[in-house]
Amino acid sequence: MKRLRFIHAADLHLDSPFKGMSALPERVRERVRESTFDALKELVALAIQEQVDFVLISGDVYDVSDRSLRAQIRFQKAVEHLATEGIPAYIIHGNHDPEDGRAAKLVWPADVHFFASEHVETLQVMKEDRGIIAEIHGISYGSSAVTENLALRFKRGQAQVCQIGLLHTNVDGDPHHDNYAPCSKQDLIDAGMHYWALGHVHTRQVMNLQPAIVYPGNIQGRSIRETGPRGCYLVDMDDNGRAELIFHALDTVRWYQETLSVTSIPSEQVLKDRLGELLDRLRHDANGRDGIVRIVLEGRSELHERVRKGRALQELMDELREDEVERGSFVWIESIEDRTASELDLAVVLEEKSFLGDLLRYAAALQSDEESLDNFASEALAALQGMPQSAGNPAAATPEQLREWLRSAEVLVADLLTADGGGPG
Repeated sequence: MKRLRFIHAADLHLDSPFKGMSALPERVRERVRESTFDALKELVALAIQEQVDFVLISGDVYDVSDRSLRAQIRFQKAVEHLATEGIPAYIIHGNHDPEDGRAAKLVWPADVHFFASEHVETLQVMKEDRGIIAEIHGISYGSSAVTENLALRFKRGQAQVCQIGLLHTNVDGDPHHDNYAPCSKQDLIDAGMHYWALGHVHTRQVMNLQPAIVYPGNIQGRSIRETGPRGCYLVDMDDNGRAELIFHALDTVRWYQETLSVTSIPSEQVLKDRLGELLDRLRHDANGRDGIVRIVLEGRSELHERVRKGRALQELMDELREDEVERGSFVWIESIEDRTASELDLAVVLEEKSFLGDLLRYAAALQSDEESLDNFASEALAALQGMPQSAGNPAAATPEQLREWLRSAEVLVADLLTADGGGPG
């Protein structure tokens, strides 16, 4: 078996709309909008720098089946650049960009191959000075919802040639992703590949080492649910078919979620300074990238009441945002969530014989009984069911969301019942 080197990427989601970003300042909005394309440029540059034998892209090149012409032309330019450097690209369609989606009539380089959806295709990768270095097997999605276990269609080829499978799939039923082309890890192992280049799951993970079963994750985070470095794997296969994986970050806008305790923060000035220090730390960690952060304030402090009054927190966030827009590399505050509490010790109140104590004990009982909490929430939130869809759907709330709402309600009711220095009695 011959040694080889390739890049494995997936879930490019080019021209993602980044919902909720319309209110951003123009400079920030443009950087976010271009981030998927900028990550693609980083991918091409890495492939050329590392002199890889080929590039694999495991589905969802585009964000929607009705893909934009802009996204298609940008991708065409990227693979053309690879082709001029002698680097072929092998690509499958996923659930976001299925084969039956609207595609422009563009001319693609001969070194670019999109796998069909009717059957698993097998391509031999030839190098003039090395002969056949790999056999790549792949199958695309014909439509956006594929429920068949496509892994069962894969068959290994020549015993002394590296075998690679491309598949957009949900392995072992990851609950955070649609269960398309579902398969088990054992199905993949049994197929006899040396390397499985998977797509669909946006958080990178190596599910198995030999054979290598790998999700590289997406190349650019697109929301607060996709925090931290995003990129691809540079893969070196040795002559025994073992993979050495090195992750390379490609994202140009990085998402963060951070918590800041207010326990030792006595004033608005100190809070402003601490938030500024947090943004500077993220700026350093991002290493030249732009950043977007959701900040969660938590803990007990005398600052709690002042932060909750009027628009104090919103005004503080607006000032910090204004400073960031002027910087070379910004860290934009997506939101600041207030989960602070007053200095009132609710654990003590919980033991007291008082109206507030009764309420807290009732809330504690609901926290520990999912069925009771669900019934309580259904009744308490009934009035919200007829609200517009844009306002959210309380009926679709997860148990953890309901528990978080209940915790927030505990803090609010404690504040209201002990306002102006009053206490339980």
